[in-house]
Amino acid sequence: MTTDSNQWSGRLGFLMAAIGSAVGLGSIWKFPYEVGENGGGVFLVFYLLGMVLVVVPLLLAEFAIGRRGGGDAMSSVAAIAAAAGRSAGWRWVAGVAFLGGYLILTYYAVIAGMTLDYTVRALVDGFAGIDAAGSRAGFAALAQDPLRLIFWQGAFLLLTVAIVARGVGGGIERACTVLMPVLFGLLLLLAAYGAWQGGLGPSARFLLAPSLDAITARTAIEALGLGFFSIGVGLGAMVTYAAYTGRDIRLTSAATVIVLGDTLISVLAGFAVFPFVFAHGLDPAAGASLVFVTLPIAFGGIAGGDLVAAAFFALLAIAALASAMSLLELLVAPLVQRSGWRRGPAALAAGLLAFLGGLPTVLSFNAWQAVRPLAFLPGWAELDVFEAIDAAASNLLLPAAGIGFSIFVGHVMPAGDTGRALGLAGRALRWLRFMLRWLVPLAILAFLVVGFL
Repeated sequence: MTTDSNQWSGRLGFLMAAIGSAVGLGSIWKFPYEVGENGGGVFLVFYLLGMVLVVVPLLLAEFAIGRRGGGDAMSSVAAIAAAAGRSAGWRWVAGVAFLGGYLILTYYAVIAGMTLDYTVRALVDGFAGIDAAGSRAGFAALAQDPLRLIFWQGAFLLLTVAIVARGVGGGIERACTVLMPVLFGLLLLLAAYGAWQGGLGPSARFLLAPSLDAITARTAIEALGLGFFSIGVGLGAMVTYAAYTGRDIRLTSAATVIVLGDTLISVLAGFAVFPFVFAHGLDPAAGASLVFVTLPIAFGGIAGGDLVAAAFFALLAIAALASAMSLLELLVAPLVQRSGWRRGPAALAAGLLAFLGGLPTVLSFNAWQAVRPLAFLPGWAELDVFEAIDAAASNLLLPAAGIGFSIFVGHVMPAGDTGRALGLAGRALRWLRFMLRWLVPLAILAFLVVGFL
């Protein structure tokens, strides 16, 4: 069970930490890109429907497990199953989530380290006058230098460890109550500057204008998948965070605020990124290279571009840090709560484990660039090491854990326990259990199937 020293001080701290967990690198570039390329406003409607019908119920399921179990995801699931007279084997649902979260943290730290490198580069060298060839060469110089990647990966993880080691209230909460307003403020400033540069109209059309021709059954399922991974359900992080809440925090309203906050930041990110892209005639469909190759060209062509670039890459680093704290806490919580470790050594050990696990991702950009670890699997044969780890975590482990959490709360956890944990009763509780029993697992399963077609 958690102690008072490992609890959120109040509702605001919990919300800032939970929103920070949801907002990550993907929210800054993947969300607007996916929306714009898949039907604009119509895709956004499907995204919001997926949030209401799948993501919110699953988020509430994780909240219920955390509050009722009172510990990390695995021990909470085991305690609830034991109290209900069910098999302790259910704890392996949380084990799948734990493994997925760990794998994501290993490569997340490498990519986040790149944002730190680019922040410093913008301030020291700048991007003034850079062209496409120069930008590609600059990114290649970073990617091909394993020692440079390892340095920034380690720096990012040390910062994450330092915060998590200070505890829930004194570390994670305090950091998020500073980082989230700073992130939102930077997004507003970048969006305003981008609008002044003249890219607001094209950005609005790219993000919001409905394109019915782009809507298919597949894109509707992809909209669901985007919402699922945008919030980060299936990781078990929200189970752990809910275990640190006091009874004065109403989790149902908190879930609504978290989803709305993440969506608002994601949409705002589109208006912070694409004005620069459109104002300089660049490709908005550049995908992952949009951040490290395309945008520096845009920043290099505007007045004060180096400061704007530094602010943008600092924004990415802040978003990554807020998410990484929740991922590291997934590893730290079991060591503290079940193994009796002090938080400082636990955070350091977890950070070291993540650092070592990230080295294959580092090498996949250079020495192991030609390695295809899953060449024997159809559909996965062309994935490099980094892509294989990402696909295994995001496309297999997280959806599997999401289905498991949904079925566990819908079929195993007593309805009374769920209702007391969430403050629900009557029709609202019956609606939630119906969604978790049937619609949520079937929708996630559909996403899994489409992903392999």
